[in-house]
Amino acid sequence: MPTNGSLNRKLRMGLIGGGQGAFIGRVHATAAVLDNRAALVAGALSSNAEKSKASAADYDIAQERAYGSFKEMAEAEKKRRDGVDFVSVATPNHTHFEIAKTFAEAGYNVICDKPLTFDLAQAEELLKVVEKSGVVFAVTHNYTGYPLVRQAREMVLNGDLGVINAIRSNYIHGWLRTRLESSDQKQAKWRTDPKQSGIAGCFGDIGTHAYNLGRFITGLLPREISCSLKTFEEGRALDDYGVALVRFDNGALGTVTASQISHGRENDIFIEVDGTKGALEWHQEEPNKLLVRKNGEAHKVYTRNGGPYLGAAAGSSSRLPAGHPEAFFEAFANVYTAAYDAMILRSEGKTFETVNTVYPNIYDGVEGMLFITKCVESSQANGQWLPFGHAKSRK
Repeated sequence: MPTNGSLNRKLRMGLIGGGQGAFIGRVHATAAVLDNRAALVAGALSSNAEKSKASAADYDIAQERAYGSFKEMAEAEKKRRDGVDFVSVATPNHTHFEIAKTFAEAGYNVICDKPLTFDLAQAEELLKVVEKSGVVFAVTHNYTGYPLVRQAREMVLNGDLGVINAIRSNYIHGWLRTRLESSDQKQAKWRTDPKQSGIAGCFGDIGTHAYNLGRFITGLLPREISCSLKTFEEGRALDDYGVALVRFDNGALGTVTASQISHGRENDIFIEVDGTKGALEWHQEEPNKLLVRKNGEAHKVYTRNGGPYLGAAAGSSSRLPAGHPEAFFEAFANVYTAAYDAMILRSEGKTFETVNTVYPNIYDGVEGMLFITKCVESSQANGQWLPFGHAKSRK
């Protein structure tokens, strides 16, 4: 794995969110330090000041750096000689904008959960802030960090599959088959609340992951989109199922299917890509295998760290010898470590790539918000085709 270069110390991390009862904050904290390149030193772990301070011990954060609010943290850390180098935002969607904007304007690097913001207008404003400040900004579409996803991207961009004709991206859950939000289940309550989640439920939460995965692997630029969203569980305020069809600039077609109401399905994000020379298939629930098919040839199963047939991207993303499974935490960590490389370049006053990065960036985040917005608009117009594309999208 890469080293810290000439910085000569660990990067100092601040965590926003992740207090007692949270899920993704602990994932951020674990992934961020996995490669010993950063240390979690400060946090505003809850919107409730008392809970925030009480949660600090869970992360070994000293009480003096356990803040009651993110604004207090931003001000206090600015005055310290050993202040944080970056913050990770692991809070519900409606809070992302103000937190990320506050720290980016203050010159801190930011790693933010997806979707980027509550709505598209906030995303576009945040983009301006990030471009003006010059900070490193990563978005945790963590599935891009899996070694064999990066292998798939390398194969597609190298032309191994020929011209890409079709992409089928899917993310299938079953956990919201009933009105779980009616109980005190924290994760269900905010994800199904339009005041916290935004204009989309299922498609905002997991449909964005499926869409981003296809974009990352293929680099194809979207041109038009048609979508149908549905709320099957009576009384729920946001969609719990949906299908989108994307027309890409090269003539390819893409489908995105997302569900939160499919019995027995857990975190089944999977993708298939069809090209003129071959096809590939990858499943997140069995992430250490990539299936490659070509007519007239035996199917090939690529394994993580499995041999010299793998490209540099997959090799540099693996930590363990072949046969020892790597998964969710390690993929998350790969997003972090790629962002760290850019942070170090910034700390040295050097230029760094901002659009076609290894890690999902601010432009990917804005495109994700555009995806949500266009899907909802199209669905409300009975699946009408709408123009879809962003001026600065990754290729």
